[in-house]
Amino acid sequence: MTLTTSPFDDDHLHEECAVFGIFGTTDAAAHTALGLHALQHRGQEATGIVATDGEQFHAHRGLGHVGENFGADSQNTVAKLQGFAAIGHNRYATTGETAIRNVQPLFADFEFGGFALCHNGNLTNALILRQQLVRQGCIFQSTTDTETIVHLIARSRRRTVVDRLIEAVNQVDGAYALVCLSSSALIGLRDPNGVRPLVLGKLGDSYILTSETCALDIIGADFMRDVEPGELLVIGEDGIQSYFPFRKAQKRFCIFEYIYFARPDSLVEGISVYAARKAIGAELAQESGVDADVVVPVPDSGVPAAVGYAEAARIPFELGIIRNHYVGRTFIQPTDQVRHLGVKLKHNANRAQLAGKRVILVDDSIVRGTTSTKIVEMVRQAGATEVHMRIASPPTSYSCFYGVDTPEREKLLAYKMSVEEMARVIGVDSLAFISIDGLYRAMGEPGRNPEAAQYCDACFTGDYPIALTDREGGPSTRQLSLLAEAS
Repeated sequence: MTLTTSPFDDDHLHEECAVFGIFGTTDAAAHTALGLHALQHRGQEATGIVATDGEQFHAHRGLGHVGENFGADSQNTVAKLQGFAAIGHNRYATTGETAIRNVQPLFADFEFGGFALCHNGNLTNALILRQQLVRQGCIFQSTTDTETIVHLIARSRRRTVVDRLIEAVNQVDGAYALVCLSSSALIGLRDPNGVRPLVLGKLGDSYILTSETCALDIIGADFMRDVEPGELLVIGEDGIQSYFPFRKAQKRFCIFEYIYFARPDSLVEGISVYAARKAIGAELAQESGVDADVVVPVPDSGVPAAVGYAEAARIPFELGIIRNHYVGRTFIQPTDQVRHLGVKLKHNANRAQLAGKRVILVDDSIVRGTTSTKIVEMVRQAGATEVHMRIASPPTSYSCFYGVDTPEREKLLAYKMSVEEMARVIGVDSLAFISIDGLYRAMGEPGRNPEAAQYCDACFTGDYPIALTDREGGPSTRQLSLLAEAS
């Protein structure tokens, strides 16, 4: 028997990471574990919590899901994480291998005391900074880009932890939402473009910083507001202090949060994710309608868009594909002979809703095309007379370097093929993606502004709003600006 990672997980963009922090409660670690559970969709490889009682820091990090590390069978683990404040992280690796040394939150003892940090996103100049820091004598314990920030804090000569953090992040480029913990404060920070999400909530007298509002709902907390792009919040006994330590930049929030990453019951930047996905489906129906008998979502991510499509097209919506929710990221396959069953580990056709019908399949995206091909084959085998596929995003033609684990560009189906060629490979009668302007219209915009795009949509357009310094091999734009200020 061999333990294998399911190849069908590779046909979606993976969900970045999740951060959660709480300050001012007697059971901070337990609240953090619940928040991380609500954010499990953003990272399934590893999880960790660091808590403080003001004097000592207590930590647990482990590979696997939140429930495996902090669930009912791990109550002693949570009980040992004593303190009035805690931060936690769910990881999906975008940099560094999956190993315990890379599990966050990272922790370090500085001159000013203990400090823990966790990060959602990706630093685009981390490799160059790392090389410089190693030459200066720094010793790295992990292979994550997040540790670069730790060393920059350590080398700062500023007096306070906040000033050290500000100096550190002013040397990095990239997309990031940071949640940090000192012995006396919870700190949150978004990158100047606000690519990655971070929200502020309140539970009684306690404050919470987290990736999505669904993590507030699970503990009964109230949503206060989104942390602004480029904003740094310091939460302590005296309340909340807000700083804006960066030059103002154009807001470029990741539009894929609405398409796939965020949970549909979350509010993101003041917009209901579920409502946004329905609107995308409705726009898709208007752009590329086709005669059919039934609209079927590819579960689960395609469901809201399919509902919107069906309502706009006035075609019945049916669950023609049923998902097996008890198959995780790994599956023990007893023999090589059963590997061809593939996608049926996760999905099965609901033959009664498909046989003899013209079917519109709605999904959120096509990355490599492997899962789409097998699902179409399964639907045809169930008796569908026609299969049309509609995709609730433009073609994914570029890799993401801002915290989303995407394949190399050469492995993206939309990079290699036209839509017509993709349709033949996948085996559908027709294939259509929402247009880039249609996507923006669904988000309430008149269309995409080519001079100043309202969102980060680099995976569709190749318009990268933040310098890809490590790939381009030069100094970062932020480093250049600091040098110019110093001269």
